[in-house]
Amino acid sequence: MIAALVSRGIALFEYLLQVPANRVGYTVFSTGQFKILQEVITLSIFVPFAWYYLHEPLKLDYLWAAMCIPGAVFSIFRDRLAGA
Repeated sequence: MIAALVSRGIALFEYLLQVPANRVGYTVFSTGQFKILQEVITLSIFVPFAWYYLHEPLKLDYLWAAMCIPGAVFSIFRDRLAGA
């Protein structure tokens, strides 16, 4: 029962942050830019969590995937960077 309440509390906290962030982010970024940004944030938090807490072994595949992320960010934000 305690685990269920704690997990629901965490989900509620995340939801309370996510909805306003999505509304603000959608007015600043295009849909593609916003989605890439969400994925970068998710992966930058989940991979260390999976390694540290879930004891997932670090593989070379994580390095290759991490090297693709800056390319995706550059590609989707290229117009914004050129205007700066």
